[in-house]
Parts: sequence; C-alpha cells; structure tokens
Amino acid sequence: MPDLRVLVVEDDPVAAEAHRTYVDRLPGFTCVGVAGTAGRALQVLARGDLDLVLLDMNLPDGHGLDIVRRMRALGNQTDVVAVTSAREVAAVQAAARIGVVQYVLKPFAFETLRDRLTAYARQRRAAALGEVVADQDEVDRLLHPATVSSVPKGLAGGVLDRVVQLLANREGWTAEEVATSLGTSRITARRYLEHLADQGQALRTQRYDGRSGRPKVEYSWVAES
Repeated sequence: MPDLRVLVVEDDPVAAEAHRTYVDRLPGFTCVGVAGTAGRALQVLARGDLDLVLLDMNLPDGHGLDIVRRMRALGNQTDVVAVTSAREVAAVQAAARIGVVQYVLKPFAFETLRDRLTAYARQRRAAALGEVVADQDEVDRLLHPATVSSVPKGLAGGVLDRVVQLLANREGWTAEEVATSLGTSRITARRYLEHLADQGQALRTQRYDGRSGRPKVEYSWVAES
C-alpha cells in the first residue's frame, strides 16, 4: 500500500508541529498538511485526496465534531482520529456515533499515537486485501480494536501516559516527585522520564534549591503546550 496521507488539524502551533513530526516518524504515513482552523480544514478536505485526519476538537472557529458532520454531509468518508483534551463522556460518545475511528487524549507519549495508528493501518490493509473475518471474536476486535503496545521493553504504556499527564500539568518534576505521585520507586520513575527525554518529549534541566549538595535533574514537558 502507498503511504496513508494525513491531515493534522490543530490550532496550537507547537502541538501541530509535534503531531506532524509524530506522523512522519511512522512508516506508512505521511503528513500532507496542517490546518489551524475548521475553515482551513474543510478547504483541504474538499480536495478529496486524504486518507486520515488527526482532529482536535476545540478550534477557534468551530468544534471538531462539526467538521466531521460537514464532511459526512458532503459525502466525504475520510477517516478521523480525534486527538484532543476533551474528556467528557458525551464528547467521546458523539465522536463514536459519527464514525470517529480512534479517540486519543492529549497529552500523550509518541508510543500512544503510534500504537493507535498502527492498529488503524492494519485494518486498512486487511480491507484492501479483501480479507474476511473468521468468527465473532474477530468482528469484535475490528469494531473495538485493542492495540498491541509497542512501548519499549520494561515500560508500561499506562504508566508512561500517567507520567506524560504529570509533566503536562505542571512545570518541572524531579524523579522523586514523580515517584511519590505514582507510588513507584525513584528508579522506576527516572526510567520513564529518561525515555521521554531521549524521545525529545521532555526537557532535562538542573534544579538548585540553594542548599549544599548536588542539583537535582528536573524534567519538563516540551512536545505540546
């Protein structure tokens, strides 16, 4: 299959660039554009040459779900993955009703989006090859895909996303502080923080407390604002 062509719809320039970079890091995907408003997104969608939209819900000139409704009314069946901080159950249910294929909460680690899009690509390939389902279990997996985590060995996807949430909600965390918040050891917390820093999603700095002794390493979220 040729690369899947992706449009990123996100009004925050830092987040938009992060999402574009994530897409281009994934084999089989190419980001062909970034739109910062609902109006611009609909203009790009009108060309009809896209496979997937990574869609924020809260845009300066409209709601993401309204974009999807407009698309469907015009006969545009491009798939949509919601990438949003909207956590209301009603929003998740509304997205599912109008055909949003995945719902990814911001902020997230790169691996989270990678796993979701990899599962999506597998479904696209299976459909293109005309594969058939073997039983009800396979139908259930297609309708409710359970992604196989590709988080590095020794790390848990759920814990990684919790660390991301902590970093995004406050400026500057030490490994000790993350460990206390998660209820893990300092060594475990540092492994997750170092992974995010190595991926370019967290920034390492030095924290000086004015007392004697070595400074502590502090981690801050940098992938999105």
